[in-house]
Amino acid sequence: MAQQPAQPQKPKPEEDLGPTIKVDVDLVNIFFSVRDKKGAYLPSLTKDDLDLYEDGKRQELKFFSRETDLPLTIGLLVDVSRSQEALIEEERRASFRFFSQVLRKKDMAFIISFGADSELLQDYTASPQLLQQGLGLLRLNAGVSGMSPTGSPVPVPGGGRGTVLYDTVWLAAREKLRSEVGRKALVVITDGVDVGSRIKIEKAIEEAQRSDAIVYSVLFEDPRYTSWQYGGMSGEGPMRRMAEETGGRVFRVDRKNSLSDIYNVIQQEMRSQYACGYTPPGAAKDGEFRRIEIRPKNKDLKVQVRKGYYAAKD
Repeated sequence: MAQQPAQPQKPKPEEDLGPTIKVDVDLVNIFFSVRDKKGAYLPSLTKDDLDLYEDGKRQELKFFSRETDLPLTIGLLVDVSRSQEALIEEERRASFRFFSQVLRKKDMAFIISFGADSELLQDYTASPQLLQQGLGLLRLNAGVSGMSPTGSPVPVPGGGRGTVLYDTVWLAAREKLRSEVGRKALVVITDGVDVGSRIKIEKAIEEAQRSDAIVYSVLFEDPRYTSWQYGGMSGEGPMRRMAEETGGRVFRVDRKNSLSDIYNVIQQEMRSQYACGYTPPGAAKDGEFRRIEIRPKNKDLKVQVRKGYYAAKD
């Protein structure tokens, strides 16, 4: 059967053209988490415990709160390329437990698998049953199909050629998360090696930032396969960059940390975030990147926050 060209989702114009991080057009809204030296999340900070800077200039916070119940939008991106073949069943089981534990009323999630191309296995839903069905569709994808088993097309720029990791992050951020509001996260399970994307990692990161999405990178490798095919090449560097630039973290599945253990940490972090907002300085909305830094007054604390935002044009 000839492959049918996929039609991209039509974004909502008024949302798609809005600021990357937003509450309204004049307020920059930021989500972040804070840990101590032992890695424990701190639940009781106030705005007096830290300072926020944009492009090196201190900003006055208009609001500050701890966000434990604000709705979450979660995209799960699962690598099902040849190198992940032996790991798919564990990914399926652990991911269902994660959704069962983390999703609450008003939360939404979707699932995309990727290998030679991307497949939307489950669109936005809060239903554990539908998410389980979507996870049940995870399967090896070492060829080109271009169409999900559910019949939902997911376009990848230029078509798939290998493990389209960066294409899929770009796609999920732009087509699925850009028009959403509130807290947004992408959980990416992969060995981190991209061998087929047409989108560069810089563009994937930029799209995640424009969509206000935090990326959690979960490195899950089959050592035998990875060392044989990639000559020992590691995807940790690119995945760490993607996570840190968007305010997320990178994790590695190993003997001490199972995929379920890592999911538990991500769940805890998602429920331990703070939110703050400020009115940006009078710079023109020229589409340029504005760098953000949050400095805790206690130097022993570590703040996890995105590197900045794009001052989208009016």
